[in-house]
Amino acid sequence: MEKFIPNLKKKYLETVAPALFEEFGYTSKMQTPALEKVVVSVGVGEAINNKKLLDAAVKELEQITGQHVLKTKAKKSIANFKLREGQEIGAMVTLRGDNMWFFLERLISIALPRVKDFRGVKPNAFDGHGNYSLGITEQIIFPEIDFDKIERVSGLNVAIVTNAKTDEEGHALLEKLGMPFSK
Repeated sequence: MEKFIPNLKKKYLETVAPALFEEFGYTSKMQTPALEKVVVSVGVGEAINNKKLLDAAVKELEQITGQHVLKTKAKKSIANFKLREGQEIGAMVTLRGDNMWFFLERLISIALPRVKDFRGVKPNAFDGHGNYSLGITEQIIFPEIDFDKIERVSGLNVAIVTNAKTDEEGHALLEKLGMPFSK
């Protein structure tokens, strides 16, 4: 029985990787930029007063990614925000392998086009090492989220980590995969 390969991964292996290899003139296929992982995180500052909001955020993040979510704790106390070290104030999940490819495909082809007045994602959100960060203002753009059952509308962060050496290579990789960058 043949193993199912995600469509985006198939696209990467068949067209994107050879095109990048040709475009940048690499001497080895191992130099070709590739995706390493996708980290999806959400911060819930109101979780200090209301623990139900953090539980709801964790449940929604699990629905979106299809993977177990890790609750994140505050690294240090901040008196002005009534925050104590060790309090749970967020959630994150790291996607690798096929889960990463499935999530990216849904993000690019289904979720991002559902954003109101969408004109593309910012092309300058690279970190200098080929990694891309994207902020999503509403989690309701994902079809897995039932609008009637959400506690509150919240945003989430998506960090796409590549092994590209430069931002130019990372941008070319994501653009060829179909990331809708604004012009």
